[in-house]
Amino acid sequence: MTPNIEEFPIILEVDVAWGEMDAFAHINNAAYFRYFESARIAFLLAIGLVDLAANDGIGPILASTSCVFRRPLTFPDRIRVGARASEVSDDRFTMEYIVVSNALDAVAATGTGVVVAYDYNRGAKASIPSAVRARMDSLC
Repeated sequence: MTPNIEEFPIILEVDVAWGEMDAFAHINNAAYFRYFESARIAFLLAIGLVDLAANDGIGPILASTSCVFRRPLTFPDRIRVGARASEVSDDRFTMEYIVVSNALDAVAATGTGVVVAYDYNRGAKASIPSAVRARMDSLC
């Protein structure tokens, strides 16, 4: 079942750029991962994981990502990109993404990504700090 964008605590509005189209006259697949990245960073900022990385060296690292392309996007369009966390464990969580086209009034893509808490000072994974976990729980 396709989720509804209103179920996502982070929603960004993005204008589709002319330069994101490819030779086949639709938005290139790499652009979807940039949309996901923008929503992921907004989520990470909201839970404080980016600030923690700057202060304590524990931050996010993307372990994997995927996308299911449902409908092709084209220029011009304005899209909404949603992000939320699911499947949270001690040292990682799964991000879920959705891209909704205003022009199509439909879901254009869904995706996932696994984000691992990483201690950049030690070069090893770390536990998600309790303050970050609490913000994540309250956001989702």
